Amino acid sequence: MTLRSSPAPLPFAAVDLGASSGRVMVGHVRGGSGGDDGVLRLAEAHRFANRPVRTGGTLHWDVLALYRGVLDGLRRAGELAGRSPRSVGIDAWAVDYGLLDATGSLIGNPVHYRDARTEGVAEQVAEVLPRTELYAATGLQELPFNTVYQLTAAQGTPALAAARQLLLVPDLIALWLTGEAGTELTNASTTQLIDPRTRDWSRPVAERLGIDLGLFAPLRGPGDPAGQLLAEALADTGLEGPVPVTAVGSHDTASAVVAVPAEGPRFAYIATGTWSLAGMELDAPVLTEDSRRANFTNELGVDGTVRFLRNVMGLWLLQECLRDWEEAGRPQDLGQLLDEAAKLPQLRHVVDAGDPEFLAPGRMPQRIAEACRRTGQPVPHTPAEFTRCVVDSLALAHRRAVDDARRLSGRDVDAVHIVGGGAHNTLLCRMTADACGLPVVAGPAEAAALGNVLVQARAAGAVHGELAQLRALLRTALPPVRHDPSGDRTPWDRAAARLHSAA
Repeated sequence: MTLRSSPAPLPFAAVDLGASSGRVMVGHVRGGSGGDDGVLRLAEAHRFANRPVRTGGTLHWDVLALYRGVLDGLRRAGELAGRSPRSVGIDAWAVDYGLLDATGSLIGNPVHYRDARTEGVAEQVAEVLPRTELYAATGLQELPFNTVYQLTAAQGTPALAAARQLLLVPDLIALWLTGEAGTELTNASTTQLIDPRTRDWSRPVAERLGIDLGLFAPLRGPGDPAGQLLAEALADTGLEGPVPVTAVGSHDTASAVVAVPAEGPRFAYIATGTWSLAGMELDAPVLTEDSRRANFTNELGVDGTVRFLRNVMGLWLLQECLRDWEEAGRPQDLGQLLDEAAKLPQLRHVVDAGDPEFLAPGRMPQRIAEACRRTGQPVPHTPAEFTRCVVDSLALAHRRAVDDARRLSGRDVDAVHIVGGGAHNTLLCRMTADACGLPVVAGPAEAAALGNVLVQARAAGAVHGELAQLRALLRTALPPVRHDPSGDRTPWDRAAARLHSAA
């Protein structure tokens, strides 16, 4: 009898660019069949810093340094896999863009979404297009840095006047790799210029606001081909062509949600990192006035889904505290801080983690202390106390987002999935379970890269099926960790009421 061996898993390279670092990961994938569970492995090829630069009073992304990191990472990915990847996929943060002139050259480094140029712009836009009408057309949460506000702030500038094309960050990296321009749909949906019902541009919104949709390259969706590595990219990476680039959920949260290892539709998710994106996966947008007032967004996901969620400030609060202490000559070990924070009383001080006052960088411990003082709470003093305050505040914000998502969508939830960097934060997972009164299923931590790889693998025929099948492979290969709630939500009810009464 001849035994048939399973085919070798195929390698895929995932470029995953975050607000504080970038990474190139190598995923090996083979779908299961005939009792074979399949293969899904992920390894880090290269990680590099993403450091914003302030020049002339404006905060920019150093996108050329990021591109250099991508090229170095793809070279290392080929070495790690022992061959060229079957394809490359790119995901990154949302809303920011690069402008290109008539020759295709970049007009300056992209402006950072935390730059102050959009302060007050949402109010200006509302005078032309009332908030209720804008939400009804696009379903997007009002955040001061949405692309529509950035473009309004840029009107009349020489850079925008000279621009002939606008590419969101992952599409800009794809252009440099392949020479082909496109606008991937999941990220385009964060611009506040997409109608989530038609999954196409909202031309009436663009016309009312004087935004030229001709600047955008044609839309493409996850799984679509996005070109092949140019000869110069092959030379820079040492890869042997042809190496195709595949469009994935290029908004990192869209890719992360693909990698939520849920077993059915009754789940909420929290994609954690610099931001916490907390909500549910739906089949259709929720465009009600209640949804707008709750500041929920309807971003597009993979396979026709809608990411119905609220942006919460996320681990940015703790990242900024750590940076502040380090600059003051008092560097802290995060693991030790979390251990110390876990021993402190819970909910002694909490802040509103969705408050725009925490958006800008700098002086985060002082701003947290001032928020506690202003709301009549004890003020944290030690790094461990600030850490406990941040973790409890995030758990409280997660609870509110999950409860609101359930109420607004009319769908119930059996579990909350935490993916991304926060999946390793046991204290945050436990407190979120207690706050929500639901089991928290933690992992995977590298959800964006895994979702990126899975969409590529399906496009290449290495795996088959819908999201449910992709998630089944993920659960088998990378079993998540479950945290059950303590059962008593009363302290969280009191903390929520305390914050509400102080608002």
